[in-house]
Amino acid sequence: MRLEGSRGNMPQQTGLMPLLGLALLVGFSHANIFGTNNKKSDDQCFCKLNGVIDDCSCTIDTVDYFNNMKIYPRLQSLLVRDYFRFYKVNLKRECPFWSDDSKCAIRFCHVKTCQDEDIPIGLKGGLPRDLHTNESPSHKYQAKAQASDCNHKLDCDHNLELGYLNTSISSENYKEFERWQQYDDAQDNFCVTETDNGEYVDLLLNPERYTGYKGPSAHRIWRSIYMENCFRPENSPHNFIRSSKIDDMCLEKRVFYRVISGLHTSINIHLCSKYLLSSQNRLEVSPDGQWGPNLDELQRRFSSETTDGEGPNWLKNLYFLYMLELRALAKVAPYLQREEYYTGNEVEDADTRLAINDILKIVRTFPEHFNESVMFNGGVKAQMLKEEFKQHFRNISRIMDCVGCEKCKLWGKLQVQGLGTALKILFSGRFDKYEETVINFNRRQFFLDRSEIVSLINGFGRLSESIFELESFRKLMK
Repeated sequence: MRLEGSRGNMPQQTGLMPLLGLALLVGFSHANIFGTNNKKSDDQCFCKLNGVIDDCSCTIDTVDYFNNMKIYPRLQSLLVRDYFRFYKVNLKRECPFWSDDSKCAIRFCHVKTCQDEDIPIGLKGGLPRDLHTNESPSHKYQAKAQASDCNHKLDCDHNLELGYLNTSISSENYKEFERWQQYDDAQDNFCVTETDNGEYVDLLLNPERYTGYKGPSAHRIWRSIYMENCFRPENSPHNFIRSSKIDDMCLEKRVFYRVISGLHTSINIHLCSKYLLSSQNRLEVSPDGQWGPNLDELQRRFSSETTDGEGPNWLKNLYFLYMLELRALAKVAPYLQREEYYTGNEVEDADTRLAINDILKIVRTFPEHFNESVMFNGGVKAQMLKEEFKQHFRNISRIMDCVGCEKCKLWGKLQVQGLGTALKILFSGRFDKYEETVINFNRRQFFLDRSEIVSLINGFGRLSESIFELESFRKLMK
């Protein structure tokens, strides 16, 4: 999904690939990654991609080594596991902001949803089960279980004279309790939740890549995100805030813009690394498509020469977002280490737990994480800004329903939800003292549903792959 066009003299960071999965805008190119045969021109993008990451204390080189050597290989082996490859999503929700006149007819835009027999048994729904007894939580309140328990207790909740006290919880009531918890939890969400009418999608069968979706429809998505939902300095008519103006904004507003720009950059790198090459030569079109790296597209989207000097800053925003989500993973690690990652396959589930615990251990070794504690301090005004921050991001999650390409919409929803989950972990306050209270674990106080966990890990996986692909482009350039 690709967005074309520019605003004024400012080239747009466009390209809706899988739109925010969207794979919208930001690519490079195929022959000469940075333009001419002049070596200085070739390296103009990457030579400026160095030094300290803005609003963070670590360097680009530090992140490159940490990601490419330690994180990326582990994520690649984790994300093929059943718990993380199946994602439930509603791709049929109506666009809430404008009439949906942009359905993509290109065959590569289509998403293949799962048949019931394809879905692991543990993901098919129903009441949660005790992993050791395969019983519903209400089982322990039934009469038989109560009588058994009384054999080991001095007092029970019934006696023979007064009769049995029925403490069972019906399936309907249990589901109602779940809905209450989901409502309470939604108050801290940075995304609009969607639990109804969704279908499971196998992410491995629907990879994020350039689909051919482009034009006014794709452009409208990103324009709405940047112009109507990002905080903006005065006299900023371009979609993208110029680096010369961003320091005039407060930290919280800079962070918001940088995470959106970083997400956009990541999506466009996916577009460029998995570009639909078969469409460039119609004599060699494959029915299944042919994808590969496009260095020319990468150059067009990120070199200083073609972006009025802004391309390298967009690339830096990718690293900024990576640091923010890395911090969220480190913060939520004790919680994720308690998850069962249940799919119904005991061997697979045990291997998944080992794999994610290994990654989380590495994540927590990184010395200089993003510091969220310096944000939203200062009383009532700071809390109002935090609420505005949240509402702006929720609007962006709604915009994902306006994407005309199914595959772009799938990956856009997943990556936006992943980022929203990271923001929830960092700023809701629920996980601030998790490690201090883990002994007295209260799931109502600390709660992420499966969709949030899957999108969080897959979304971070997309960022990790983007940074890895940049290194691949450097090698191709040489």
